[in-house]
Amino acid sequence: MAYTSLYRRFRPLKFEDMVGEDHITTTLKNQIKAGRVGHAYLFNGGRGTGKTTSAKILARAVNCLNLQDGEPCNECEICKEILDGSLTDVVEMDAASNNGVEDVRSIRDEVNFLPTKAKYRVYIIDEVHMLTTAAFNALLKTLEEPPEHVKFILATTEPQKIPTTILSRCQRFDFKKITNENIIKRLKIICKEANIKITDEALNLIAVLSEGAMRDAISILERCSQENVENIEASLVKDLVGIPSLEYISKITRAFFENDEIKALEVVDDVINDGKDLNNFLWEIIKYVKDVLVFKSSNKLEIYSKEELEEIKEISKLVSKDKLLNIIYMLSDLENEIKWSSQKTIMFQAGIIKVCSSMETDGIDELRKKVEDLENKISSGSIAINKPVSITSEKKQVKTNQVEEVSKKSISKASLPVDNNSGNSDIDWAKIINQLRTNGKVRLFTSLANTKVNVEGDMILEIIFPNGLTAFVKSILEDSTNKKDLNDILFSETGKQWHIKLVDGKAGLSSKADIKKVQNPMDNLGIDINVIE
Repeated sequence: MAYTSLYRRFRPLKFEDMVGEDHITTTLKNQIKAGRVGHAYLFNGGRGTGKTTSAKILARAVNCLNLQDGEPCNECEICKEILDGSLTDVVEMDAASNNGVEDVRSIRDEVNFLPTKAKYRVYIIDEVHMLTTAAFNALLKTLEEPPEHVKFILATTEPQKIPTTILSRCQRFDFKKITNENIIKRLKIICKEANIKITDEALNLIAVLSEGAMRDAISILERCSQENVENIEASLVKDLVGIPSLEYISKITRAFFENDEIKALEVVDDVINDGKDLNNFLWEIIKYVKDVLVFKSSNKLEIYSKEELEEIKEISKLVSKDKLLNIIYMLSDLENEIKWSSQKTIMFQAGIIKVCSSMETDGIDELRKKVEDLENKISSGSIAINKPVSITSEKKQVKTNQVEEVSKKSISKASLPVDNNSGNSDIDWAKIINQLRTNGKVRLFTSLANTKVNVEGDMILEIIFPNGLTAFVKSILEDSTNKKDLNDILFSETGKQWHIKLVDGKAGLSSKADIKKVQNPMDNLGIDINVIE
């Protein structure tokens, strides 16, 4: 006896056997019972959601000699002949391979003949969107006013490709993706009848991998059942589908967040040596990072064990939601790049290094965002700046309104050392910093609060950072908007355009600078600046 695949062997024979499409099956049954079956239907939905199955059940139901509550009996002569494909009154046509105008014209000529045995001549046209424009035009008139003994059932995965003139003449039913719960429920029935032993974890994994397509789920189950194992486990499913071990995926994801390029590349080498497909590996990484993001947002996931959830929980603490989204976008771009590349491995490794490198500025990006938010709040007046001040001479804290008095009394104009060739130049650096605070330029104010300055030549102003120049502060001062704000204040105070030079105090001043003579304007204040909300 010839072998029959599981998805054909267990294809539902009645509407009640279908899962996840109750909104469609109930309506069709009611139409059949009421005798109000339309002349043309359009079944739309993703692969494996039951479009063709519903079309075949409907074709039997409208012709059944012993109809039972809107369901075909599957026992009468007509039902049996339709099931074995011997009844010529029910015609199934694949529009992907029969999409020409001549194929449709043959249908148009046939509809004028009465059915041989059945009550209705039923035409099931699968993937109808593949028909040519001429074929659609040839079908149009027949579809609009067919003979009373003819029914059309069109099925498609891409309804947007069907002309509106066709769509408007059909009753449209949209099939949804089948939920994981319904897929698992159906798979358990199949496993019981086919005597297949499988773990709940493996069933759950198959349901997730099928992505809402019942036929795909049954095909994966069938492939696993042919391995001659006593019990199908999740590890077998992953091996057969080509999914890399979750250990590899979690390792490379952790390497991303820890900016460990060497570790990430080692994992890639291990995956390649195991013979796993890089496209599948990349897809699993994207899905895993997505799951980390979901866990970080909702604190729950479905398909992971307790140990795996603990690992995801630890990984989620290493990175922000924004960075997780950024990684997903970067990996998706990499997926598109390697799809058309002849050097997939090289492109993959380069992309992995790029993702790791993007994590270097994670802390800086978050700090910059916080400072920008603070500056926006101050500019809008939603918060005020309080400055706890420590007066070194009196060794006590004073209120914010007292700082202004202390500043006016203690801040004197700072006469800066100049080069012998530069002439006499004075810059009130303390006043300039205070002006930044007054204008709400919080990022510039906090970045320059503890700096010193030195005039080098006639146009060069060195800003010295005694405690070192961090990458974050440097990025703020090199921002074009911030540079313009600082230059505008310098010009208004000195009447000169300055070329600003940033000097790392820990790395040393320029050869002409005398650090002992350089004055820090904050020294005159005798205060520690602490900006709080």
